Amino acid sequence: MKVDVDIRRLSATPAETAARPLPRSQLVRKIAAAAAEGDVTAAMEHLTSYVGASHYLLSREDLLQEASLSFIVTSDWPFDLVRKLANELTGTQSRSSEMEKCLALLRPRLLTLPDDAVVPEGIDRQYWTLTFCVGRLRFSLLLMFSEGILPPEERLREAGMLAGYFASFGIVEGAKTERDIDLTERELECLFWIAEGKTSDEMAMILGISRNTINNYITSVMRKTATKTRSEAIAYAVRNNLV
Repeated sequence: MKVDVDIRRLSATPAETAARPLPRSQLVRKIAAAAAEGDVTAAMEHLTSYVGASHYLLSREDLLQEASLSFIVTSDWPFDLVRKLANELTGTQSRSSEMEKCLALLRPRLLTLPDDAVVPEGIDRQYWTLTFCVGRLRFSLLLMFSEGILPPEERLREAGMLAGYFASFGIVEGAKTERDIDLTERELECLFWIAEGKTSDEMAMILGISRNTINNYITSVMRKTATKTRSEAIAYAVRNNLV
């Protein structure tokens, strides 16, 4: 399935949305056909038209900490706006606990773009976002609308479920998350012993290394998993089948 960012699409002007959305059954058939061909962009275009949005952005939350725009799966948001929003998304994620992230699944939220962000003419500065999971990966769907358009939240939730449906066709097929790759064997050992309730001193005795080294490993684990406490690191490990 294609997941590369098309920079030309990021700079695209708003597309005309359909006056009347496709019937749900017809929409599902079109999305299924696009997903079967590995064309996630076409699937997103059908979904965007269905909810009456002007722009879409589909991202992987587990890659938000990366320095590039590799967290984007597909998008037709203006490129400069995506670059501006990346820091906002990363900051929001880092301030959210694992419990808050779980409770936010498929719950549409209305957010506002930064004051210094330049939006296309006629597009509302507020945008809708919702998250959903496909296997072990968490995705975010961000939708911009023309000024004065207020989409029904039920349709937004439906969009999230349909996005999860076509994403499951191949975006994560045979893939391994970056966070899995980043964690070393020693860091995974520390995660296991944290989950067992061991202190740094106890782990140092078990593994035969110093307490400071243990703490360094744990700090590295929390940095790579974007967690702030040992409890959140355990929750991450359990959710991703690491322990």
